[in-house]
Amino acid sequence: MDFGLSEEQEMIVKTVRAFVETEIYPHENEVERIGIVPPELGREIQRKCIDLGFYACNFPEEVGGAGLDHVTFTLVERELGRGSLGLTVFFGRPSGILMACEGEQRERYLLPAVRGEKIDALAITEPDAGSDMRGMKCAARRDGGDFVLNGTKHFISHADVADFVIVFAATGEEETPKGIKKKITAFLVDRGTPGFEILKGYDSVSHRGYHNCTLSFTDCRIPEAQVLGEVHRGFDIANQWLYGTRLTVAATCVGRARRVFEMALPYAAERRQFGRPIGANQGVSFKLADMITEIDAAEWLTLAAAWRIHTGLSADRQIASAKLYASEMLARVTDEAIQIYGGMGLMDDLPLARFWRDARVERIWDGTSEIQRHIISRDLLRPLGA
Repeated sequence: MDFGLSEEQEMIVKTVRAFVETEIYPHENEVERIGIVPPELGREIQRKCIDLGFYACNFPEEVGGAGLDHVTFTLVERELGRGSLGLTVFFGRPSGILMACEGEQRERYLLPAVRGEKIDALAITEPDAGSDMRGMKCAARRDGGDFVLNGTKHFISHADVADFVIVFAATGEEETPKGIKKKITAFLVDRGTPGFEILKGYDSVSHRGYHNCTLSFTDCRIPEAQVLGEVHRGFDIANQWLYGTRLTVAATCVGRARRVFEMALPYAAERRQFGRPIGANQGVSFKLADMITEIDAAEWLTLAAAWRIHTGLSADRQIASAKLYASEMLARVTDEAIQIYGGMGLMDDLPLARFWRDARVERIWDGTSEIQRHIISRDLLRPLGA
């Protein structure tokens, strides 16, 4: 097994890390303070990313993307994880699900998203349907050549800056071995469509500046031409997309944990108490040993899952393991870093308290830790008939 990076991958990692350090870090404190990313700053980050040639790097070259393979793209996400999510969202990685666009949809949604002319958002979660996607109440009924959509979505990330939303709604029911389940369809819905409102979401302690929104649909009429994929097959598309985003969460957790560790290590070597560096005490040095071991383990799990996708191997369990372990690792690493810093770790003068708060949501979104454990255990037990 070759664990080394190619020259091209090394160059990409250095380029993206430099971008994050020069274009993202300087604005983080202000975004944390005011709770928003000024529109002109978001556009500036987006423009610089486009100029750098990294916008939509997760898309194939034939549609205008950089065509990065899964491992290299995961490395990019790892480096972006070092920065504030409210700012790095403008680095631009449109939803891969847009590759399901066909015909006119490619010109209206896919290609503009890849070029950075439009920003998309994904709308799945509802107040009563989180992990249970088939339990959603947001529904669309046929009316002639249109669908009429009614319902509510919440926790919809960066919908406040989106030009269109990929909305998943119930469009029927079917009998399954586990009882009656709802059929799901995906729709492309433009901002400004009559009956569609994007409302302010909840104030969160995590990722300030990266907003969640509530979406309201009241007799919102959508032409059938804006169905993404096939009617009633949205669940299949969503599952394919969700696995990719879970790997992204794992990668960003690794990147953020490395940034935290790179603060804690020199501090432990420089901070002196009782006449010697605090890192000379096993109470601190052993924390550092555990932190780096967990970070490395999370990184290898993440890259191994990306490699399996790249080589065409099944990777559902490996992605779940990476997301589970990396998100829980980040919580432990940020907590230990604060412990090493002592009281100063919780002060706004340092970003550690922000990292600590931001880490909490990683165990919830894109599939809770409990859902990941379910995926892993199901993969292990099914072959045995359990």
